Amino acid sequence: MTDSFWRDRQVFLTGHTGFKGGWLALWLQDLGARVHGYSLAPPTSPNLFEAASIQRTLAGHTLGDVRHAADLTDAIRRSNAQIVIHMAAQPLVRLSYKEPVETFEVNVMGTVHVLEAVRNCPSVRAVLVITSDKCYENREWVWGYRENEPLGGVDPYSSSKACTELVTSAYRASYFNAAGIAVASARAGNVIGGGDWAADRLIPDFFRAVDSGNELEVRFPDSTRPWQHVLQPLSGYIRLSEALLSSDGLAAAQAWNFGPLETDSRPVRWVLDYLSKRVPGSKWRHTGTEHAHEARSLRLDSSKAAATLGWSPRWPLETALDKTLDWHARWVSGADMQAVCLEQLRDFPTDRGT
Repeated sequence: MTDSFWRDRQVFLTGHTGFKGGWLALWLQDLGARVHGYSLAPPTSPNLFEAASIQRTLAGHTLGDVRHAADLTDAIRRSNAQIVIHMAAQPLVRLSYKEPVETFEVNVMGTVHVLEAVRNCPSVRAVLVITSDKCYENREWVWGYRENEPLGGVDPYSSSKACTELVTSAYRASYFNAAGIAVASARAGNVIGGGDWAADRLIPDFFRAVDSGNELEVRFPDSTRPWQHVLQPLSGYIRLSEALLSSDGLAAAQAWNFGPLETDSRPVRWVLDYLSKRVPGSKWRHTGTEHAHEARSLRLDSSKAAATLGWSPRWPLETALDKTLDWHARWVSGADMQAVCLEQLRDFPTDRGT
């Protein structure tokens, strides 16, 4: 990453009011980019966007829905962006069972609208579509999925992310390669970090239980996930964005995995035991009841990103959990959370230059 590369570069970011989008907006701004956000209002209360005063850092802030094609196109045109990073999504597996139509509308047709808007915005040279590790046809393998593995999904959320990958690939082949616009997709594992208050996610549920003095009920304590701090895949997104905007950007116009070290794919039980040892009074138990289907084992193979982009995981899971605990404790104490976020951003090891 280089500050000179991003200095005053116009970036259009969907989903900037969400957890990952908020962290990425702050990071790009810290690198010198001018970030134009387009998103619904923050999805939870409290939320990172307000806690870290992210709106104050933006060059543009538009409350909008990616399902509204005309508004979206107008916003991208006004931004004069060179790169579009599409993160807006319905991101929750369990909610997708309750709201399948909305999940497909937002995740699939929302992506179609973004890519259609780019076709009508001459300033854009590159697009990065963020999907999920859950886009793969999960066979409960003990090894990591590579980018050329079959796509699929049992639940509506996973299926919608597989569809998003197919849409991105089709637009790339049908329109963007010939136009010289580099379009890539990025797949990351279960991200954790300060500022996530989403429902039905392990770390936010843990903190909610701790703050309310309740016992955390856990559905699948033996499920394995590729846990990583949110800054880890975001560093990959930034590195990939630089590659897409380079003179050889079309070479990077493909799908990419950004996952943790193999040793950091841990069971839910391990994560909770680690947190419980560091948070006095915290308690959890296995509910032992039936729930909607969720994958029991999921791992990513990020060797392509390592070999081609020079990207690699930097914070082990223990550090990711410690940073998350520290962020939450400082939020509870009333600290300046934008300063805390920037402190953690600058503490994250990168090959950052000027």
